[in-house]
Amino acid sequence: MKKHSARVAPLSACNSPVLTLTKVEGEDHIRDSVVGPTDTQAAGVVAGAESSSSKRKLHCCIRVTTVQVSKALWGVAMVMCVCSSWAGSTQLAKLTFKQFDAPFTLTWFATSWNSLFFPLYYIGHLCKSPERQTPRQRFRECSRFFGDDGLTPKVFFTKVAPFGLLWILTNYLYLQALRKINTTDASALFCCNKAFVFLLSWIVLRDRFMGVRIVAAILAIAGIVMMTYADGFHSHSVIGITLVVASASMSALYKVLFKMVLGSAKFGEAALFLSIVGSANFVFISFVPLILYFTHVEYIDSPGEIPWACFCGVAGLMFAFNVLLNFGVAITYPTLISLGIVLSVPVNAMVDLYTCEINFNTVRLIAVFIICLGFLMLLLPEDWDQCIIQLSTKLRKRDEPAEGSAEAGATTGLNWRGRARTSMSTFAH
Repeated sequence: MKKHSARVAPLSACNSPVLTLTKVEGEDHIRDSVVGPTDTQAAGVVAGAESSSSKRKLHCCIRVTTVQVSKALWGVAMVMCVCSSWAGSTQLAKLTFKQFDAPFTLTWFATSWNSLFFPLYYIGHLCKSPERQTPRQRFRECSRFFGDDGLTPKVFFTKVAPFGLLWILTNYLYLQALRKINTTDASALFCCNKAFVFLLSWIVLRDRFMGVRIVAAILAIAGIVMMTYADGFHSHSVIGITLVVASASMSALYKVLFKMVLGSAKFGEAALFLSIVGSANFVFISFVPLILYFTHVEYIDSPGEIPWACFCGVAGLMFAFNVLLNFGVAITYPTLISLGIVLSVPVNAMVDLYTCEINFNTVRLIAVFIICLGFLMLLLPEDWDQCIIQLSTKLRKRDEPAEGSAEAGATTGLNWRGRARTSMSTFAH
């Protein structure tokens, strides 16, 4: 859920620079305004100003470096947490279906945990914010995200309920696909949702055209075709791949429509929105698991036989994954968080290699590789080409002073020899 507008989006809330001090202001003013009786005193004052400014710049660089190192370290921890939560929920869901084959019931149960978002956010608000508000005050302030009137029935059915349905469809289709294909293929194919987000943003939101992202989208589509070919177009694999691609498409549609309809959201507003989605799912969708139970579509002999440990494990891991994905940017870079998703693919592959019979043929390996490569290409910033040009220019400038100093040394040597010859001829005369 990455957005931009007048508000601060969760993925850009912490993108503002920590330190914007790149030049000490007033340095030139100090140098120009100092007028002494002798050149020695003026030089001393200028030297003092330069030393103080260099100390300030050094202090600024140390602070910037410390912040960057801290965010990088948090990013490494975040990558591991995102990877483990996503891979863990996928593997545990696959294991759950062996005991209780109920993908929609598991989807409903896991989505209901979203109602915990706003209470957890409010606890963090009490711990961090100097101005503590009551839950009602905080709720009203965050409700302004939906408009001046707050959360009204009209706003709920037009701006919240559709996203709740997309959320349920995304998770249900993904879990349904796990019944047909292995977790490696499912996690790799779901990475295509980033390519679908780019295509929809380019078509619907008129985002900037980027050739590298078009190439990434083509790689994702090629990976889908090759993944289908890897199992010889069997019915189960084709259905499973179709379900995962549909789940990735629903996820992309959710993100693009959220950006188009609601714009951006602060952390509290995003937490409130997800809590409303979870609460509405619990209240309005509870009848669907009951219907599936009585119609023996998702049936179990007694509630005591439901694997509650696996259910709570999947729901907890999915909840942790969504928390990290939406609010992890408060402590690290968004790109590092996205890396955790693509790293779950090799983790699932290692688990599948030892727990189930999976044929890692050449076609499957190439398909997984090009899908992951396309995902990584989509993580490149919009000005990645300019950054490369600037980096190459800086590297060239570093080499030029060394060459220039060598040439200057040679020129000085020649001048010194010329002066020596001149002096010798003078004395000769």
